[in-house]
Amino acid sequence: MLKSRGRAPIAKTRDGAPAVTRAVAILRLLGDGNEPLGVNAIARELDLVPSSCLHILRALVAESLVAVDPAKKTYSLDAGLLSLANPVLQQDNFSQQVGPHLDHVAAQFGTTCVAVRIIGLRHQVVLALSRADVLFQLQVDVGSRFPALITASGYCCAAFGGYPDAELKTEFDRLDWDEPPTFERWTKSVEMTRQTGYGVDEGRYIRGVGLVAAPVFRSGERLSHALVAVGLVAQLGADRIAKLGTALVSATTTLSL
Repeated sequence: MLKSRGRAPIAKTRDGAPAVTRAVAILRLLGDGNEPLGVNAIARELDLVPSSCLHILRALVAESLVAVDPAKKTYSLDAGLLSLANPVLQQDNFSQQVGPHLDHVAAQFGTTCVAVRIIGLRHQVVLALSRADVLFQLQVDVGSRFPALITASGYCCAAFGGYPDAELKTEFDRLDWDEPPTFERWTKSVEMTRQTGYGVDEGRYIRGVGLVAAPVFRSGERLSHALVAVGLVAQLGADRIAKLGTALVSATTTLSL
């Protein structure tokens, strides 16, 4: 399975709506976990006052965004989130436009292909996917969330996002890899991505798994999405990776506005 690793910290706000920020952090925490959590566990993980955490949880339960188990006093995500998520996918024409491109690359190279939405330096979220009809497939789902700078699509984010090095270093230090690169080596991969137009991760994020990604610019020069192909490193030699990168860049050129 393509693993989702790393959790972005709660945004620190002096102005604005800190209660909203905390509510979103709770939803993300519950979405990242594999089991329901109690109030104290949630408050401890997010550095919240338990009473404030409980107040937010009750509001989320009232909106059917979070479900509570009265017997165990634990909380998990509820189906009300689907009523918010489905219109996003229906209204986002990118998710519809990208499908044929993912299908074409997946079939041509025998890979799993996904389209991700890059949200600043915080996350990348899977919007669409296509799996080739081959024996080996990696499991990833629409809605899966990953740190923005992780793996090949993270190289694209760093190369074309226009972020200062200090911000990149802060977020890089939070990443979790099977074979973690040094920041210096990682920045060299970012520079290579900038030169070639696509990023390559040969088994660092997940040992034995290769990922190739190309950026999509939906708002002029602003990076918004990336297309990612996933396969076994043993099956992706240098020549094949170059061809796969070229195919992804060709697709992203069509999709960029």
